[in-house]
Amino acid sequence: MSGSIMDKVTLHNGVMMPVFGLGVYKVEEGEETEKTVSSALQLGYRLIDTAAFYDNEEGVGKAIRSSSVPREDIFVTTKVWNSDQGYENTLKAFDRSINKLGVEYVDLYLVHWPVKGKYLDTWRAMEEIYRSGRVRAIGVSNFQVHHLQDILNHCEEKPVINQVELHPALSQEELRAFCTSHEIAVEAWSPIARGRLFGDPIIASIAKDKGKSEAQIILRWHVQNGVIPIPKSVHLERLKENSDICDFVLTAKEMENINSLNRDERFGAHPDHFDF
Repeated sequence: MSGSIMDKVTLHNGVMMPVFGLGVYKVEEGEETEKTVSSALQLGYRLIDTAAFYDNEEGVGKAIRSSSVPREDIFVTTKVWNSDQGYENTLKAFDRSINKLGVEYVDLYLVHWPVKGKYLDTWRAMEEIYRSGRVRAIGVSNFQVHHLQDILNHCEEKPVINQVELHPALSQEELRAFCTSHEIAVEAWSPIARGRLFGDPIIASIAKDKGKSEAQIILRWHVQNGVIPIPKSVHLERLKENSDICDFVLTAKEMENINSLNRDERFGAHPDHFDF
């Protein structure tokens, strides 16, 4: 065995965060969200990642409250959306999110995108929320090195994490190195590139050798790189498959071969050219 999806990494403020989780982007609010999150919790998932923009915080909250898993064992992430950024608006946005989730505190609150001219004021509000004790950790999402440096130059509390698009075709090595040097954890959205890398000869060959799926190989690559992946699925079998990555290890050569697939290819928006 090589660990568990319940294993944790310690963030720079001392908070412990699961090394693997579930993303719920585009999971329909209501029954689908509640069923998906409930199933994931039953399978051992302990990190649930939502956002105001996903419009399913209420369903996530209902699933958490109805679960037999204690609240303190579940790590809940949500995010402030672009149109809600700025100091006062962020404070109000957090109130809305925590009310929709129906929880007393959020484990991690993120700035969803680096909105030019606003994200520094947004971060000041994040720091105030953190000091209030209603969130255990604060971080960012989709921040490039220059955005992070700007935050670091002006902050009282530095981000604990940067959640970005990351997969073998976009390995973000420079960004990951910068984050590591500043004790900022890295989390991957779209960790399996929406299936676009399935069929790649390198990944397919490793999957065959290991008796695993290509998705499992990619997710294991993330974990061994020290990246926290949050794959999304609403299907029980896929939820099981995605989490079944702890009974094998990729060799150094296999990791190197997957690393070679990087081509700086994004399938989502570029943070410097996002239509805010």
